[in-house]
Amino acid sequence: MSTKELAQSLRGLREQLAAVHLPLPLPGAEGSQRLARDLTKQLDDYILPRLDSIEAPLLCVVGGSTGAGKSTLVNSLIGRRVTTPGVIRPTTKSPVLVHHPDDEHWFDDERILPGLIRAKVPSADTRSIQLVAEASLPRGLALIDAPDVDSVEENNRILAAQLLQAADLWLFVTSAARYADAVPWDYLRQAVMRRAAVAVVLNRVPPAAMKDVPPHLGQMMTERGLGESALFTVPETATDEQGFLPDSAVSPIRGWLATLAGDQSTKAALVMQTLEGAIGNLVHQAPALAHAVEDQDEALVQVRKDALASYQEASRSVAVQTSDGTLMRGEVLSRWHEFVGTGEFMRAVEQRISWLRDRVWGAIAGKPPEVDNMKVAVENGLEALVREEATAAAERAELAWASTPAGRELLRQHAQRQGDDLARASAELPGKVARMVRDWQGDVIELVSSQGMSKRSRARLLAFGVNGASVALMVMVFAHTGGLTGAEIGIAGGTSVVAQRLLEALMGDDAVRKLAETAKSDLDKRVDALMMEEFARYDRVLAEAGERAGNAAAITEAAASVEASLESGGRAIASAQEQAAIEAGQHSLPTAQQSAIGPGQMEDHRLHQLGVPRTDDEVLEAELVEESPHAWPGQQWNGQGGR
Repeated sequence: MSTKELAQSLRGLREQLAAVHLPLPLPGAEGSQRLARDLTKQLDDYILPRLDSIEAPLLCVVGGSTGAGKSTLVNSLIGRRVTTPGVIRPTTKSPVLVHHPDDEHWFDDERILPGLIRAKVPSADTRSIQLVAEASLPRGLALIDAPDVDSVEENNRILAAQLLQAADLWLFVTSAARYADAVPWDYLRQAVMRRAAVAVVLNRVPPAAMKDVPPHLGQMMTERGLGESALFTVPETATDEQGFLPDSAVSPIRGWLATLAGDQSTKAALVMQTLEGAIGNLVHQAPALAHAVEDQDEALVQVRKDALASYQEASRSVAVQTSDGTLMRGEVLSRWHEFVGTGEFMRAVEQRISWLRDRVWGAIAGKPPEVDNMKVAVENGLEALVREEATAAAERAELAWASTPAGRELLRQHAQRQGDDLARASAELPGKVARMVRDWQGDVIELVSSQGMSKRSRARLLAFGVNGASVALMVMVFAHTGGLTGAEIGIAGGTSVVAQRLLEALMGDDAVRKLAETAKSDLDKRVDALMMEEFARYDRVLAEAGERAGNAAAITEAAASVEASLESGGRAIASAQEQAAIEAGQHSLPTAQQSAIGPGQMEDHRLHQLGVPRTDDEVLEAELVEESPHAWPGQQWNGQGGR
């Protein structure tokens, strides 16, 4: 597998991470959202650009605490003022990227840090980055002076974190007074998690503290997983008239950086360490993000169940009340009496059903107004019932959501976007209910008229009237006695019997039973559909939140793809870098690990750099005598900062 395929896998993971949006206030959701955002930025700012341009210059970000002396250190390393040290804290300015003129093409586009505007002059806009060309800086090395990681300005802290994530190397600057502060160690802990290349500069160390503070910091680094990282100590000293530190104080740092930049195998090992660590951290963090998305999905499923249950209960309630006689109260019952005769007539049903059937046929056939009145009464009663239950369902669903944190957040978001009240039925409900009832009545008429029957039965139906038979069928569907009490039971029961016997005489027992079942089933389905239309308002809120949450399975799959391609892709990267080193004739130089100065080796390395034997009894002040001030190793100083 090639680096191209590894990059393709990473882009697939980047797409899934960018899609993560955790809208519900579940435990840990805010941190997971921040993690998804940070990992996406690191892919954009560092991993993908570096993977596409392995040969690009080594990017060293100089970061650290407020007042640690980052800008002074950068200026002293370069030998001229390329960045302005801050006097008033917090310093709000754009970061400064110093590079060799021949390397400008690597940084003047959006290959890295695509969200920052390129500028050539200093700016106070943290959305831009100032590019400074410096001929004295070795080719293949670039330095960024970053904002304070513990700035009181949030934009400064965000930008500092973004820059550190885009670095091949973190040059962390702290001071003897603040090296144990919590915030810098939070960043260093992240570096350990990513296996990023880190060097620490302990600045402004008083001479009396030289034997105590550096070893203590070295011990802290070892205990926290940074035992192999370089540690440089800069003594507390006065700067010159230009604000630069003495060359003896910064030459070990300059020499170490020059070695990293000039030695292809060293640079390759360092880049691989940071790049593979960053990719490995992505793979390591992906399952936690997938779990966070799953938690959101589970919460959404639960609140959906809560809302759906309210509307399912409404459908069930309508189904019961349209079969237990409840609708045969009030106006509907009165209109039915008008339709078939007086109350005494109804009470005589059970004794004289055969005689009654003949009389009813004659009574009904010539009374179309009573048929229409009965249909209207059914419409009004059924519409009122459905509207009442739909309204109650909306209230129950809103109350259920308001009782949970996830539901409350969904209601809040919906109110901000739409402004309507989910606790109320939709404004379209009355019209939808009226159409539904009319359509059902029309289908009942069609059902009766299309029923297969003998010529004699058909003649009877025509004599009786299709509308009249349809009304009788509706009454038969409605007029069971489960919802009635007292005298109403006898009335409704008689009503149902009359309707049933009339229809049986027309069509037969089996046909009437099937017609009633079909009509009732059709009504229940229509009510269910209407309630689901009302529930859809809640479902749309859920769907919008769920679509933004991301895809847990896709995140897991993408991370697995990256993990599978990382090893072979890493070998391809290392092979390409090794070949470049051989072609440059520099393969024999030490690796980055061999070149690194561990906490216990810091002082030995510094004295060796200065050509001074180590002594255990004193702190030595070093002075370079053969090279002019501020020259990078291997360069001839021309008095103007160039070769």
